[in-house]
Amino acid sequence: MRRSVDREADWISIAPGTPVLVRYLDAVRFEAADASQYRPWTLELIGWLDFQDKDCIRVVSERYAEPRPSRNAQVRSTGIAIPKSTIVELKRLPEDDGAETE
Repeated sequence: MRRSVDREADWISIAPGTPVLVRYLDAVRFEAADASQYRPWTLELIGWLDFQDKDCIRVVSERYAEPRPSRNAQVRSTGIAIPKSTIVELKRLPEDDGAETE
């Protein structure tokens, strides 16, 4: 499968906080099955690029402030760290300008 982000320069040019769509190959576990029927699944994730290094990217798909009785909210995130070797496509998405739509 051809990767749409091939050069290291393409990875580096995406700044943290940028909305992205990532298509990546995920491992599939099988048990007591015909092994020839299984291959990695291609999954999609939409979120904000949070981090990257030479081996992986981290994408946050949900962010929220965890309420605390002491009123000191703690920021929490949900997302996925993805090895770059499994990424099939990485695409920037348009920034949300914050305008409300009807």
